[in-house]
Amino acid sequence: MPIRVHLDRVLLERRMSLTELADRVGVTIANLSILKTGKARAVRFSTLDALCRELQCQPGDILMFNEGPPEPDDGESAD
Repeated sequence: MPIRVHLDRVLLERRMSLTELADRVGVTIANLSILKTGKARAVRFSTLDALCRELQCQPGDILMFNEGPPEPDDGESAD
């Protein structure tokens, strides 16, 4: 998927742990971890809003579009 998540970079810049962010936004650590590792297939606007509020950033600071060939989904071959 050409959408990349840079939550780890923003957390590092803010010197905030994933656990602290999860507590502040009311999202489980597991769900934030899925987002952080780029394994999320979707993100709710309400979650993105909460993340941006707590991290004092813009959505573009967290999400980036990298044009290029799409990556295969899990279970699909890369033929």
